Amino acid sequence: MQASATTSINFTEKGVAEIRTDVNTNTRSLFSKQAFEPNEVISNFSWNEVFETPTYLTVQIEENEHIELKPLFLECVNHSCEPNAFFDVTNKQLLSLKPIKYGDEITFFYPSAEWNMNQPFECLCGSKSCIGFVRGALHLDDEQRKHYRFTNFIQQKMKA
Repeated sequence: MQASATTSINFTEKGVAEIRTDVNTNTRSLFSKQAFEPNEVISNFSWNEVFETPTYLTVQIEENEHIELKPLFLECVNHSCEPNAFFDVTNKQLLSLKPIKYGDEITFFYPSAEWNMNQPFECLCGSKSCIGFVRGALHLDDEQRKHYRFTNFIQQKMKA
């Protein structure tokens, strides 16, 4: 069992999540402080600036448009190949994809909002459906794509 320090934040009037930092790896994660049913809004979000090039903290909304989500705690939503949340950039909402229990880590599938990632990485989520190397939706095969929800921009790219 890894030791971890917990920093609680209340990012809505309900205080629905907290950031936890693993003291060994300095990795931050977002954990639920309440239960959510599928398609519930976990958090609304916005952005202040649109960037032409991606970073490891941005979400893609158009071909050359990448945003850093506000509030900043959303950068702590980590990747999973079996995600329980989705960034709906059209409606500016982080939504639950399936039931989330109190204490569950909130995760999303990075390729759901990134076409061709500038910093691909080896996935360590450990799920049975793990895609192995996370590079963006461009690099998923048709069978993999069937299992995920994608932003409108990524859906358009997949149809082209």
